[in-house]
Amino acid sequence: MIIADTGFWVGLFDYKDSNHLSCKRFLSNCREGLITTTPVLTETVHLLNQRQHQKIALDFLTLLVQLRETQHFSLYEIEGNQLARLLELMRQYSDLPMDYADASLVLLAEHLGHGRIVSTDNRDFRTYRWKNRQPFDNLLQQH
Repeated sequence: MIIADTGFWVGLFDYKDSNHLSCKRFLSNCREGLITTTPVLTETVHLLNQRQHQKIALDFLTLLVQLRETQHFSLYEIEGNQLARLLELMRQYSDLPMDYADASLVLLAEHLGHGRIVSTDNRDFRTYRWKNRQPFDNLLQQH
């Protein structure tokens, strides 16, 4: 599974976004499933509602339902006992600052044992380390 960040989802659905074409191209060539977290979904729906219209946010959720039905999408749920790690990460990267959605993706990478991600956020995901030392591999930058 490839980790999907908010920027990827927004870029995919906001045709005015500068990353729209690269996000579309990535998804059309992607042969693996995508995985994300609830904080990323919340942030994505919020941004799509702000930038576009609720219909676009609903289209986004519709795509996720379709991908889930074909086993090409999964949602990682954060457990209450993981909040301490999220807090630790947000404190560690407070100079960026790291938001809750990004912290949830670092946690997800630690759970999966890899940092293969699609993100439009080059600065932060070049800086973040999962398991405090492993860099992310942003697959969106390869397309």
